[in-house]
Amino acid sequence: MEQKQISPLRAALSGGAAGLINGFFGGGGGMLLVPLLGRWCGLEQRKAFATSVAVILPLCTLSCVLYFFRGGLDLALALPYLAGGLLGGLAGGKLFRRVNMTWLRRVFALLILYGGGKALFF
Repeated sequence: MEQKQISPLRAALSGGAAGLINGFFGGGGGMLLVPLLGRWCGLEQRKAFATSVAVILPLCTLSCVLYFFRGGLDLALALPYLAGGLLGGLAGGKLFRRVNMTWLRRVFALLILYGGGKALFF
């Protein structure tokens, strides 16, 4: 399958937007990055999801370091979430290829709507 040529400017702007969201909220840049990579940069949807994870990892690491040194991170409190997140990430990575793309997009959209609703109303 032939790979489309991706504009370096669009890729950099998409990454910058994801980094900005991560910096503001400590995460969540992938929620913005997946649609940008898919629609604006022209990546196939599965590659957009996978590429988003690869981009968000260093962004989250940087945000984590900044929060830690500014006193906003309690590592002892974060460890149980990290353990669960690692197990969930492993399970999600194994299931990723098996899930129909239509359902994956729908679940992703519901997750975004849920997060938006929580932010607006609760």
